[in-house]
Amino acid sequence: MCDHEHHHHHSKKSPVIKIIVATLIFASAMIIQPAESVRFLAFLAAYIIAGGDIVLKAVKNILKGEVFDENFLMSIATLGAFGIREYPEAVMVMILYQLGEYFQDKAVEKSRASISTLMDIRPDYANIEQNGEVIKVSPDKIKPGDVILVKTGEKIPLDGVVIDGQASVDTSALTGESVPREIKPGDSAISGCINTNGILRIKVEKEFTESTVSKILELVEHAGNKKAKTENFITRFAKIYTPIVVLGAVLLAIVPPLITGASFGIWFERALTFLVISCPCALVISVPLGFFAGIGGASRAGILIKGSCYLEALSKPYAIAFDKTGTLTKGSFEVQKVVPQPGICEDDLLFNAAVCETYSSHPIALSIKKACTKQVSDENELHITEISGKGIKAEYHNSTILTGNQKLMEEFSISFTPAEEIGTIVYTAKDGTYLGYITIADELKTDSQNAINQLKKLGIKTVMLTGDNNASAQAINNKLELDKVYSELLPADKVEKIESLINEKPLNKTVLFAGDGINDAPVLTRADVGIAMGALGSDAAIEAADVVIMDDKPSKIPTAIKIAKKTLLIVKQNIIFAIGIKIIFLILGAIGLMTMWGAVFADVGVTLLAVLNSLRALKIKSGN
Repeated sequence: MCDHEHHHHHSKKSPVIKIIVATLIFASAMIIQPAESVRFLAFLAAYIIAGGDIVLKAVKNILKGEVFDENFLMSIATLGAFGIREYPEAVMVMILYQLGEYFQDKAVEKSRASISTLMDIRPDYANIEQNGEVIKVSPDKIKPGDVILVKTGEKIPLDGVVIDGQASVDTSALTGESVPREIKPGDSAISGCINTNGILRIKVEKEFTESTVSKILELVEHAGNKKAKTENFITRFAKIYTPIVVLGAVLLAIVPPLITGASFGIWFERALTFLVISCPCALVISVPLGFFAGIGGASRAGILIKGSCYLEALSKPYAIAFDKTGTLTKGSFEVQKVVPQPGICEDDLLFNAAVCETYSSHPIALSIKKACTKQVSDENELHITEISGKGIKAEYHNSTILTGNQKLMEEFSISFTPAEEIGTIVYTAKDGTYLGYITIADELKTDSQNAINQLKKLGIKTVMLTGDNNASAQAINNKLELDKVYSELLPADKVEKIESLINEKPLNKTVLFAGDGINDAPVLTRADVGIAMGALGSDAAIEAADVVIMDDKPSKIPTAIKIAKKTLLIVKQNIIFAIGIKIIFLILGAIGLMTMWGAVFADVGVTLLAVLNSLRALKIKSGN
């Protein structure tokens, strides 16, 4: 009932039949009252049916060197009861134990089911056109570059770009958002969304194993693997607690009769009852279940948490650092101004910048390519080198073109005048000559302000780390009023800033980082909890993060923190409740005010109450 591994496998073969058969034999023996030998055999048969697997498990564990676990406690107590001819008690202990096990399996299944209904996004098929007719094939047979057809009411099976058709898509399974999104040719289509009206032709960009759906399902599968400190504490607790209890029971059986001269039989029975009560099942099952339910509750709100250790870390934040572009701002850039040097025309400046950005899918690069009317025709003449955190160097038709920030111009000793403007400034030079700059601006996301306000209410320090220039960082901060802003940072500088936040945090508090870009992967990994914006974020960021916000809304971050705090509260309630009740019952058992039957009811009852409390973590309201 308590061992999690055993618990999970056990749920596959239901104990209902065992419980019914054992109960029927038990009831018959109680009613008919046969001869002593027949009575013994009947109870023994019922005992083996109900508890044989528990005794077997205890023996296997002893052979492995794992002596003190709940199977051992149950076995020794019930076999002892057989030894003092209390057959009905021994059988009833095992029947009730199996019943408790069954109810907990149901609770765990319910918690798992809530996550899998959210994840009812696994597509069953994809439609492709062959010889003029539409055929259904398995999504993993589709290759990037294939065109698929998604009809009204169908799930989008793979990630791609819409090439024909318009539709409203329901993204609620991925993002928890009920408002449908309109998509048209040129927009990206994310797997797992449902087409609510219209027909879409989508050019597939990723194989099924690389698609959003597949990655999310994988994350959910592995969410249970990363254990929280609280869960590890419970495992350690059981290892220390069990030997103490067994020793206590031995002393209880031997010491009082020696001192008082009372009958050994009474104290032996009390010692056995003491052992049954001591089973720490409520703790061992409800704590992991509480975390699991919290992860389920978060996933309903479109927040994926990759393990209970991150849920625990999320519940005690000291500070949160945000990347600016695509996290606090929309990441939808527009070229605002093209400022060429005298003698250079705007088109030339734009074309040279666009040459450097040919292969980049960064929002800034896309906005430059969109503004440029000319295309790079002969890509075989083009060689591109990315200079991390500074920009791009391109070799094109025997010329060297540079496009990037101020640091890039300084590195190649280009003489230029820094522009003092709000927005992202992209400087361009060709063969050592400065051509001019392009100003690109980005808008704040509509709910960034709300997110920062909520985080401040929770008493969390807010910081912005951006590679952008100081003017645009300050322009954003004038609206958001963050506690601290650092601009013009390279990826390595961001890691350094996160480390200094980690060094200044109080003990037992955490530092969070939220970002969406490829260059955020190192910082996401370094922070105590890395939060990635999942809908538009890069794959590298989603892989590196511990928490993924599926709809890119910064206000989901305070929601995630509130869910984590509530889950931890529920888990702590369970620990206090389970240990408190145990202590009371152990005292009652030791002084003989609790029978073996009462002991089992206490154990199963406490466990079920703790499990039901854990399931409250599933019902968590998102939003403010």
